Formats: sequence, structure tokens, C-alpha cells
Amino acid sequence: MQEFFRVGNFASTHGVKGEFKVFPTTDEPERFKKYKEIILDNGKNRRTAKIESVKFFKNMVILKIEGVDDMDAAQLLKGTEFYVPRQKAVPLSKDEYYIADLVGIKVYSDEAIIENLNSKNDIGYDLGTLSDVIQTGANDVYDVAMIDGRNVLLPAIKECILKVNINEGYMLVHVMDGLL
Repeated sequence: MQEFFRVGNFASTHGVKGEFKVFPTTDEPERFKKYKEIILDNGKNRRTAKIESVKFFKNMVILKIEGVDDMDAAQLLKGTEFYVPRQKAVPLSKDEYYIADLVGIKVYSDEAIIENLNSKNDIGYDLGTLSDVIQTGANDVYDVAMIDGRNVLLPAIKECILKVNINEGYMLVHVMDGLL
């Protein structure tokens, strides 16, 4: 499991006093108001920075962090991604999962839906690996890279997603008629 979750990417500077726009990669941008610190990662190193202020403009978060006091200093953050530690992430409700924990887990089918699904174990038939989570608004959609090279999109609804076990790294699904 990942120790840190990405919550945003540097978008551009904002004004001349060191503020900058962050494109949020979280479904709840208002959580930035709760953070006292944020982890900056420019691809070469990570460091923790104290947040001085948070504002919102359209779909962006405008941040001011300690030590970044002018536009030139803010411009140096170009390419930076913003993270929070797992323990500071928003708590999950029942049957909710962090996307970072879902991507990469094995996906098993409750039935042999295609000829290549002949390796059944005590979980189910090996379908493939969850490669992406698409957030649609109504419900998430899981993109599964199947063992036969194709992909299948599964709606994250109880009729399709029968069981998720993050600790053991698998998901049991039912592929509804018409999805393949």
C-alpha cells in the first residue's frame, strides 16, 4: 500500500506574492483547508512545506506556502506534485477504497466468461489486473486489463463488484451480460 497520496499538481503561478494554482487530483479539493503541511515532490526530492493560506478559484486550489514569497519562487515549483501521508487522508466509509490501493490488484471472475479463463482457484477465474479507475460522477468504472489482452470496463456497483480484499490484493467480480 502506498504511504503517500497525490492530491494535486502545480498548474501555474498566481499573482506576485508567491501564490500558485494547484490542479487538485482529489475528489474533495476543500480538504486542502484542513492541511497544515503538504509534501512537495519535484521528481528529484521530496520536502514538507507549511501551508500559509488556501483559496479556491474555479476548479483550482490557490496555495501559499512558507518560504515562497514572490512569483519567481513560485515558478520554481513548476512540475511539482503535492502529496499527503496516508494517515492524513480522508477516512473511508464502508465499501470505499483509495484508488491508489485498487490500481494493480488482481481481478477474478465468479464464472468462466471467456475461454482463456480456465485457471480457477479458491477465489475465482483469473480475469486480469485493475489498470485504472475512471470517475464518472454516478459511479466509478474499473478498467480491467484482461489476461487475453483486451480490456473490460466494469461499473463499480454491487451487482458487479462482489468482493474487494486490499490486504490480499484481489477483487472478485461478476461480469454482467453485454460488458465483453
